[in-house]
Amino acid sequence: MNQLYLDRLGRVYAEMEKKGLTQMIVSDPLSIWYLTGVWIEPYERLYALYLRTDGKHKFFLNKLFVIPEIDVEKIWMTDTDDCIGTVAAAVDAKADMGIDKSWPARFLLDLMERNPGVRYVNASSCVDNVRSIKDEYEKEKMRESSRLNDACMEKAAAFVKAGMTEKECADYVRSLYQAEGVEEGFNTILSFGANAADPHHEPDDTVLKPGDCIVIDMGCRKDSYCSDMTRTFFCQEADPDYAKIHDLVRKANEKAESLIRPGVRFCDLDKAARDYITQAGYGEYFNHRLGHSIGLQDHEPGDVSLSNTAVVQEGMTFSIEPGVYLPGKFGVRVEDLVLVTAEGCEVLNKVDKHWKTIG
Repeated sequence: MNQLYLDRLGRVYAEMEKKGLTQMIVSDPLSIWYLTGVWIEPYERLYALYLRTDGKHKFFLNKLFVIPEIDVEKIWMTDTDDCIGTVAAAVDAKADMGIDKSWPARFLLDLMERNPGVRYVNASSCVDNVRSIKDEYEKEKMRESSRLNDACMEKAAAFVKAGMTEKECADYVRSLYQAEGVEEGFNTILSFGANAADPHHEPDDTVLKPGDCIVIDMGCRKDSYCSDMTRTFFCQEADPDYAKIHDLVRKANEKAESLIRPGVRFCDLDKAARDYITQAGYGEYFNHRLGHSIGLQDHEPGDVSLSNTAVVQEGMTFSIEPGVYLPGKFGVRVEDLVLVTAEGCEVLNKVDKHWKTIG
């Protein structure tokens, strides 16, 4: 196993020790890939990496799986084997067991019955906390994914024209990703006019008209790492009142980004943007959290919200995306991804955030 994975495992051990754990079962395929470089989609079959802080790990695998050579003891099973019995016999039946949030109840409950003397602990944070702090390799992957997303956003904005439907424009975004050989990270949100008042509107046959606002929320997955950004435009002309709201949201975005540095609480970032929008009279129309963590998944554990009192740490990546949504009329969202640095943050998206007319 190369040094990258050994370093990540070492950080997981430290998190386990904080919880008083010497053993843990990791079942999330993305987390297993993050820790070993092995990718398997197990579907309904048992698939788990058993971690021990003494380094005596075990990989529980179905014989249908094909994996690269890896310096971890492998325990192979078939579809007709007593898989949980095999796991129960291989783990320490006298020590607390950490379990990640992804392991299906059909496996966990059976293991609890087989080894009833064990205390089972939700240990997802042991891996999630490590994944939230990006190493140098991951930082560059996040930059690359966002650079590509920026280029695709600019092409998408140049493509959109009055008379097109939301679906046509969303399909074009997907075609841009396909041409670059990357995956769409989530279903592209493309909203015209009053549809933009729904933050998660799904593109439909609505036709773009002059004066409509245009919300494009898009992201891709490049080399396993996700990008995500939102820009709001106007078709040919902008209602002055809506343009002012766009300026308000953009400034709230910039205000929060200016405060980001290690040690700042996530809730205080949300409050800064929310207070700014509220003071302008639109607080009730900012109806979601300020942001979410991102990395191997578009939405990862940890968010930028009033309820999250955790502090920002160097290496974290998350979105800053305030919005104002006027039901039946208009919506605007301005979203960047940020990478926390020792002194502040690096904004990963470079596409201009000021409102402009297109189409």
